[in-house]
Order: sequence, then structure tokens, then C-alpha cells
Amino acid sequence: MKIINKRAKFNYKLFDKYEAGISLLGAEVKVVRKGNVDLSRSFAKIIGGEAYLINANIPVAGKKDYDSARTRKLLLHKDEIVSIRTKIKAKKLTLVPTMLYTKGRLVKAEIALAKTKRKFEKKEAIKKKDVEREIERELRGTKE
Repeated sequence: MKIINKRAKFNYKLFDKYEAGISLLGAEVKVVRKGNVDLSRSFAKIIGGEAYLINANIPVAGKKDYDSARTRKLLLHKDEIVSIRTKIKAKKLTLVPTMLYTKGRLVKAEIALAKTKRKFEKKEAIKKKDVEREIERELRGTKE
């Protein structure tokens, strides 16, 4: 099962990607396997030498007093965390989850270093997609 964060590619320019394990409860793993996860407003942060996934919405049905957007620990090697932290500070980047997926029986998160796009860059991306879509339609129409 793959859950892709489509907003990450729209809102950010993505650079280096990392694969991280994620610490989940048993009920949360079931929800992830079903694909009922929202990563659109989530981000990752390094706090005290450890990486955390913040604001990822994994709703578990039937549990009282459960916070579906709780902070979850990302499992990375120390050298990866140090590398990420230095790149974030040097280039003023953000750490964004791009994908949540299963690998065998494990649940993994793909996180990427990203830089926020400005409003005009987002508009240019939309225009470019529209032009490509029009060209594709024209090519399909002439072949038939």
C-alpha cells in the first residue's frame, strides 16, 4: 500500500529523499494498510537528536481519547539525522513526508528535504500542466 502526499510536490521543491521507519500502534498499522491516511498537512522535525512526524492524520475508529494527529517517531540512523540537520540549517530547508508505504510487514515513510515554492512558481506549474494536457489532447485528436 502506498499513500502519496500530492501536496508536497505542489507546495515544495523536493531535494534529497530518505527512507525512515515509523513508530506506530497496532491499530494505526491496520489503518495504514487500508490506506486511510492523510499526509497533506504533515511535516517532520528533528527535536533533540531524534526525528518526528508531526500532524499526520491516521484516524483509528473505536478508540476513545485518541489523538489521530499525534506526533510519531521516525526511525533513522544517527548519521542520517546529523546530515539532515546540517542541510536544513545551511540551506534553510524543510523536512516533508512524501510517501507512506509498506515494505514487507514494515511501514516506512519517505521524507524529503524541501524548499517552499512561491506563489508565482505554483501558478507556473499549473500553466505548464495545462499546456501539456492541451498538447496531449491535440496529438490524440490528430492520430485518429
